[in-house]
Amino acid sequence: MAVRFTELVVDANDVEALASFWSAVLGWEQRPPDDEGDIELVAPDGSLPTILFARVPEPKTVKDRLHIDVSPTGSDQATELRRLLDLGARQVDIGQGDVSWIVLADPEGNEFCLLRTPVA
Repeated sequence: MAVRFTELVVDANDVEALASFWSAVLGWEQRPPDDEGDIELVAPDGSLPTILFARVPEPKTVKDRLHIDVSPTGSDQATELRRLLDLGARQVDIGQGDVSWIVLADPEGNEFCLLRTPVA
């Protein structure tokens, strides 16, 4: 037997703002908040995993041990970097050195990487 990766949960102080940011970054549909106020994002084709933004009271305090990598589609890394920065991401240095990817943080400080090679 095995399991299937169906949902990535991201803790958030401002669920609405973080879900809106990632919805714009990925082009995913934002579902209405559930009874707890958590918001789920779903890929345009309905495939899994989904991303659930769960409300938590405590702020992020340390570097993430798990992060999302994103790749440009229909553009190059520099163009996508400008778009992500305009959406509210910021570049961060976590000691990555001279690498081909760009480390960014979302509005709540969660690190993610923008890879260089475009994908279809």
